Amino acid sequence: MSEVTRPVDTTGRPDTAAAVVVGGGLAGITAALALADAGVRVTLLEGRPRLGGLAFSFQRGDLTVDNGQHVYLRCCTAYRWFLDRVDGASLAPLQDRLDVPVLDAEAKPGRRLGRIGRTALPVPLHLAKSLATYPHLSLAERAKVGRAALALKGLDLADPALDAQNFGSWLAAHGQSERAVEALWDLVGVATLNAVAGDSSLGLAAMVFKTGLLSDPGAADIGWARVPLGELHDTRARKALDSAGVRTEVRTRVTSISQNENGRWSVQVPGETLDADTVVLAVPHREAHDLLPEGALDAPERLLEIGTAPILNVHVIYDRTVLTRPFFAALGSPVQWVFDRTEASGLREGQYLALSQSAAQDEIDEPVSVLRERYLPELERLLPGARGAEVKDFFVTRERTATFAPTPGVGRLRPGARTKAPGLYLAGAWTATGWPATMESAVRSGVSAAGAALGALGRPRDHLFEVEEAA
Repeated sequence: MSEVTRPVDTTGRPDTAAAVVVGGGLAGITAALALADAGVRVTLLEGRPRLGGLAFSFQRGDLTVDNGQHVYLRCCTAYRWFLDRVDGASLAPLQDRLDVPVLDAEAKPGRRLGRIGRTALPVPLHLAKSLATYPHLSLAERAKVGRAALALKGLDLADPALDAQNFGSWLAAHGQSERAVEALWDLVGVATLNAVAGDSSLGLAAMVFKTGLLSDPGAADIGWARVPLGELHDTRARKALDSAGVRTEVRTRVTSISQNENGRWSVQVPGETLDADTVVLAVPHREAHDLLPEGALDAPERLLEIGTAPILNVHVIYDRTVLTRPFFAALGSPVQWVFDRTEASGLREGQYLALSQSAAQDEIDEPVSVLRERYLPELERLLPGARGAEVKDFFVTRERTATFAPTPGVGRLRPGARTKAPGLYLAGAWTATGWPATMESAVRSGVSAAGAALGALGRPRDHLFEVEEAA
């Protein structure tokens, strides 16, 4: 195939500013929509055969399977904007009020089930009833948790010193026992940060707990997709992109990005060169490092210092219903969080449970046979209904680089949306959004990159104000 040079043009208006967005995850989709909504001609390039990044679905026989369980909170205002923008909010509703069942596999009968929930009282009283009756901590531990929460609420998230400290040491210094860390702080923190407290930046941990639990009574209410993630992040996202006039190309991997003498950008893909006024690089940080032109960042090697953390997902199909609630969290077991994915997957008989195992460094490469021997007995310990139930299928999905590692000091490594190269911007959950590697962080980064690009192009940003102010 001979190489051609083609200006980006999806509208037939050659005088309109053109942009190329590299990467079709949530960050790239958001940036493309935000740019197109301002009248920019946009081409979105994705190397995979689908959109959605690391929050996607695939077929396994007759089932539609999510690669992993993803949730969001009411405080995730940018991701909620994204759901609205792709007409998917009704398919991923929020709880009316935070309610997390917590099962302790080692507790005595009658004390195995606890709940983390809230009332309508103002912060921090909205959690007082739940904490006072939480059976997995002693009375003294509950009192100390309350005092630590108030100390956490008083931290200044703008203080860069927080990034250099680890959350586990801070908790220990504030009287938190190993049990309190396991039964409360890590229960929430591992799922949101993808790291245990001792491996987490105090700055990121404080952001999670202050924003989710200590900002607004309803901030931590949980939402999740009742349909496959691919319906939201691929099918509906593609429809929204098409409606906005975005040219979307999948199975198209970018090989290089360079700036021309006239200040415009050339984006190279096999057999074609795309010309653009603006480029948004919305790919994983190591891939971004390889594509960045020289001089775009002062210290591009810092991107390679950002570590990654894995997430393991265990999928079990039973011949009958063994769980009567939509999800629960577990203590005293290697099991972390369990979700019922029966309806969303299209399963017609039996029940489909998905186990989300974060910070899975020790298990990510374990053979399926070993994981089966480990997790099926644990599910029987936690769920009496699983005892005697037939396992129709058991499989795992592995995301070895699911998130960036939220280690102390990672904040100084995360770049902002702007680079030193005019017209080139960065997006991705790993950029400096202030959030850990979540869907919310990804969408915020896309908004930030698009906002910076539109400002440089002199284009209106009014349509971004709502999400920027909420964020």
